[in-house]
Amino acid sequence: MTGLPRFETVARLRPVDLVVPGSEVAGVAPYVAVQAEVAGPGPVTLELTSGDTRLVGTYDDDDGLALAVTAGGRTTRHRSRRGARPEGPLEAVALTLTGTHATVLGRERGVWTARGRVDLGGRVDTRDETWLAGLGSGTDGPVGEVRAGGFGQLGLRDLRLVTHADGTAYRDGAEALLTATSAGPGFFDTAHTSVWGLDPERLVLRHRGDLFFRRHDRPGVFGDHATHLVRDGGTWLVATSTWGDFDRAARGATVGVTLAETTTDVTRGRHVLDTRPLALPTTGLRSAGVWDPHLVRDGDTWLVAYVSARRFFVFHPVLAGGPDLDTLTLRAASDRRRATEGPTLARLGGRWHLLASDGREGRSGQRARYPVLDLDLREVGTLDAPYHSNIPWPTLLPVREGGDELLLVGFDGTRYGGPLIGYGSHGDVVVARGPLSGDAPTTGVGGAR
Repeated sequence: MTGLPRFETVARLRPVDLVVPGSEVAGVAPYVAVQAEVAGPGPVTLELTSGDTRLVGTYDDDDGLALAVTAGGRTTRHRSRRGARPEGPLEAVALTLTGTHATVLGRERGVWTARGRVDLGGRVDTRDETWLAGLGSGTDGPVGEVRAGGFGQLGLRDLRLVTHADGTAYRDGAEALLTATSAGPGFFDTAHTSVWGLDPERLVLRHRGDLFFRRHDRPGVFGDHATHLVRDGGTWLVATSTWGDFDRAARGATVGVTLAETTTDVTRGRHVLDTRPLALPTTGLRSAGVWDPHLVRDGDTWLVAYVSARRFFVFHPVLAGGPDLDTLTLRAASDRRRATEGPTLARLGGRWHLLASDGREGRSGQRARYPVLDLDLREVGTLDAPYHSNIPWPTLLPVREGGDELLLVGFDGTRYGGPLIGYGSHGDVVVARGPLSGDAPTTGVGGAR
């Protein structure tokens, strides 16, 4: 395919915020935090409590940072032998709950570093909505400004445009809206879905909201992510991958896709949505799970792109279609690929194509690139763009409606928060720019309504 723009990196963005401004601790989801500025010498204590459960983070000059968990009449204390002591005096301390993980962090020279973490699984049902409704926070010791509320993010990945059902970008004034996976202090089960506004001219990101999910087959609130948010008339469709409690070591571990439908404005604030399974076909494929949904309606037909894994983690893009989202059939699969995800439907040169991202673990000739596939999932070209670390998704957005420049919004694997977190805190939001051309997106992700 000719005529696609050449992209050059123009910006890197890294919004880090442990506490969402204006949010509350209680009642929504097990993604909360309390942070405090250190105002003087002496022990500082932070806590999150509900019923007889007490999560406590402590900091003092002698022992560094530690955690204590009281639940079921038993108290345990947790201190990292290698990570507990900061390099110097702390500016601030924080205690976070993300999924089932409690983490204590310290801020030095403006950077947060995790200094202790404990998995509460098996001791506290942090996803229980009654337990969540009773959550409170507190501090003790020499502290200055205190903030408490919903957990924000250490980094962003899986960025995807919010779209209308026909694939056109959804904009709110000067902002184009995106969903992202907000990284917590760990990997899959510490992250959640967030909603952002991007000013495509000033290249400024603004946090707008967070989405959490109930499932049909188990109680509780989950931080599922890798989400596509679609405006279909007066309804929001939210297609999400069930990564919120994924455990690769668990017997029968799998990932699926759920669908929520609501008329509530989910582009602002914190919301918990009821979901049902979105049955994505894998007929004739060996599949251990599916994820990364992207939905468009082409006339009377829905097209859904997604990833299927032969095993964790060997995966490839798939395309399904049907008259509605409940009667999808498999159209094509690029099952010779082994590390390709982020499938995104885009209209190039007047025809639908599927853009994807080939990770560095792919086959020879299918590494560190953005392939362009037709609807039979045959490769017909590539995006000429810098390919950074991790597996950045190919999200295309015109700078201005009817203008002559196009953005490629992706991410990388840049870590944040220190060695205790390791892989999973990625990444920087990486924005590239290129000139529009005859084969650039026309309605798929190009333009707005």
